[in-house]
Amino acid sequence: MAAPTDILRYPNDMLNGETDYFQVQVLSYKRKGLTAGAETAPVGGIQNILLPMPSNIQDANTVSWGEDKMNAIVAGAAQGSYDLMKNSNFSDFIKGDFSQVQQAFEKGFNASGLNSDIARDLITKQLAAEAVNVFGGNVSIDQLLARQQEQIFNPNLELLFNGVTLRDFRFSFKMTPRDDKERDSVIKIIRTFKKYMAAKKQGEGGKLYLNTPNVFRLAYMKGRNRHPFLHRFKDCALKGVSVNYTGENVYATYFDGTPISIILDLNFQELTPIYNEEYGEGDVPNVNSASNLGVGF
Repeated sequence: MAAPTDILRYPNDMLNGETDYFQVQVLSYKRKGLTAGAETAPVGGIQNILLPMPSNIQDANTVSWGEDKMNAIVAGAAQGSYDLMKNSNFSDFIKGDFSQVQQAFEKGFNASGLNSDIARDLITKQLAAEAVNVFGGNVSIDQLLARQQEQIFNPNLELLFNGVTLRDFRFSFKMTPRDDKERDSVIKIIRTFKKYMAAKKQGEGGKLYLNTPNVFRLAYMKGRNRHPFLHRFKDCALKGVSVNYTGENVYATYFDGTPISIILDLNFQELTPIYNEEYGEGDVPNVNSASNLGVGF
């Protein structure tokens, strides 16, 4: 097999100045610190892999939202606790003066629409329900309210933002090497993905530490430039490599043992979430501009 080069490609004759293709670059990975994120840099030697455009190109951006409930008692208690912690004089607690507690919670209940008498009655019902449950019951304050007053607590149900998510991408490439050169390219491409996604041993025998695998930079390309329309990627981890050596669902090889049809499946996941500011400002840029980001991430 030929010595490693900076570019691996399949098929070997597919690329010219106008060709659309999929580029994968192998990167080194190094943490800056606990919260500062990671640094990535290209790896020397075999580092660029050029493949045909995937047959199923899509992206899906999601953020996490979830239902949240907070009735008036909980809201009042939360507000009272916050005010108490913010404004209290802890020396008074040492002296046994808890008037601040009462004042803070009364203020919190009033802010949530409850006076002290109503709040006291609801808290009593809650304590009564919990007392029954000690003996194996399954009673809630809403059940007590429904039976006694034909009411339940307004849960103040809302959909609240929970956090960001990480996108993942799955690609499948069918390879049918037509000559020795393409056979060698396919072998090296598969080995490269397998090698750089794997953890690295550190120290004698690797019994103590494992270093983080390499990561990857993905791009849809048009000639020498990024594709002017399609979505972009953040740097990714390669979480899975799957190779089917019987791509036609039957075992068939050339005279030297090379499979006639191979399916390479890759599962990537981005290292960091996507944020609003990364889309820039203003209208959609000119597609012919060198700074065009297309549809963004």
